[in-house]
Amino acid sequence: MDTDAKGRIWFITGASRGLGRAFTEEALAAGDRVIGVARDVSPLAELIDRSDGRLVAYPLDVSDRAAVMAGVRRAVAVFGRLDVVINNAGGALLGMIEEVSEEQARRHLDTNLFGVLWVAQAVAPYLREQRSGHLLMISSMGSAGGFASTGLYGAGKAAVGAISDALAMELADFGVHVTLVGPGGYETGLFTKGLTLADPNPAYAELRARLERLWGESRDFDPADAARVLREIVDLASPPRRIVLGGVAFDMVAELERTRWAEYARWEALSRRADRP
Repeated sequence: MDTDAKGRIWFITGASRGLGRAFTEEALAAGDRVIGVARDVSPLAELIDRSDGRLVAYPLDVSDRAAVMAGVRRAVAVFGRLDVVINNAGGALLGMIEEVSEEQARRHLDTNLFGVLWVAQAVAPYLREQRSGHLLMISSMGSAGGFASTGLYGAGKAAVGAISDALAMELADFGVHVTLVGPGGYETGLFTKGLTLADPNPAYAELRARLERLWGESRDFDPADAARVLREIVDLASPPRRIVLGGVAFDMVAELERTRWAEYARWEALSRRADRP
């Protein structure tokens, strides 16, 4: 990616914690400049003080489309362009499909789906007009398929995948790269500070207990490891359109895909009868 002597310009949403914070630190360590936004950017204060003016942060609620448009205009005005956009802001919603309230579902998708869409719409004209740049859409390895109690979370991330695939086709002729990034489990606080819980239905108590045992055996990894790989991705002349972050996550996604295709193959004959006279 062509940049000036001062390095690349990154625009990172959800920059104040978790993966967004790790991405911000990695970009600064590379000598680049960053505009970091989040609902609360106060956790970035110390990092700003140590950045020698290379980190600019301001509050932004990505669920507010007008605010996103204004926030991206402000970002472009800070350093004059955008080279790398990390569309990362999001939260988690935990609950069986039957348990999730309308208010919870709408609030969750306002950030995890529509917030991602508004950021993509806001940055696309700038990247397209400058005929360069890399837009990274942060999804989840969980978007590979629905899973009990994370259905709404997975639905939003799966939709981000479809938007990312479309953007990659739409922006390719303008020299803009788009990569869908599917992180595995990292120590980000997503399922603590960023978590919304639906009211539990006793009917699912047994399933919930099994899930808690399963998750209790899982391990979360250091987000700095993901950030280092992400920096490698943006350094590539021909970056991937889709990538999973983490070996454990890769194996899980591969198994999900094999299981899905085995189910398709099992019913292939029935499928083919649907367009025969």
